[in-house]
Amino acid sequence: MMPGFPDSATVRAPERLVLHGGRWTSLDLTVRYGRFEHPEAGTCLIDTGYTSRVTEGRRSFALRFYNALLKPELSADALPAACPKVDTILLSHLHADHVSGLRDYPDAKIYAHGGSVDYFTQASWLHRSTHGVFSELLPDDLADRMIRFEDLPIVSAPLGLGLAYDIFGDQSVLAVPLPGHMLGHMGFCWPVPDKPILYAADAQWLHQAAVDGTLPPPPARWILHDPQAALATSARIADFARRGGRVIYCHDPETV
Repeated sequence: MMPGFPDSATVRAPERLVLHGGRWTSLDLTVRYGRFEHPEAGTCLIDTGYTSRVTEGRRSFALRFYNALLKPELSADALPAACPKVDTILLSHLHADHVSGLRDYPDAKIYAHGGSVDYFTQASWLHRSTHGVFSELLPDDLADRMIRFEDLPIVSAPLGLGLAYDIFGDQSVLAVPLPGHMLGHMGFCWPVPDKPILYAADAQWLHQAAVDGTLPPPPARWILHDPQAALATSARIADFARRGGRVIYCHDPETV
């Protein structure tokens, strides 16, 4: 049941871009996805990271521009080759580096924030593209196929994280709303007694920013859906860590 978090790719960027007061030294930011086994839900992924659907082949101009801007380098653990058969996918949010492998798993159950999916699938292509969402990466039947977090039972997450959704009905994995980064942004918690685990996805890019209580400077800050909510979420995660929880972020090369 305990999750692993392989790297699907790395993106090189100056630390100063993602950390307030950071250096100009380049960092190789990870692009993680999660993987675990559940007795009922089978082989489960959290997001799908980057795949070749972003980096090569026939793509829209917007997606090709996105790839040229970020230049992700795929790793040996990139999907779908690293995990050909998947039963269940939990989505933290809809940015391209989290959903680019969804079309490779047409039979998998997909859990997602329904309000966010509704919003972006109904938005114009320009609005989607400028928010890092590309319809060509999303299954055509996503809206009909997904299980909405909002329809699941609500329970309390450990160590002050607040209310969460009980994904499988056994309180083994909880979907925790972590607003700020993107509409409908979710984290995932394993409430094990000794040291609860929180996969905080993109609530921060670097753990140090959560410790410092800061947001990244522009232009990275311009990506945020709600900067004030992002600060409040970061403080809640920092408190969870201080109280004994283990926090893992998608892009921080230091947290695994």
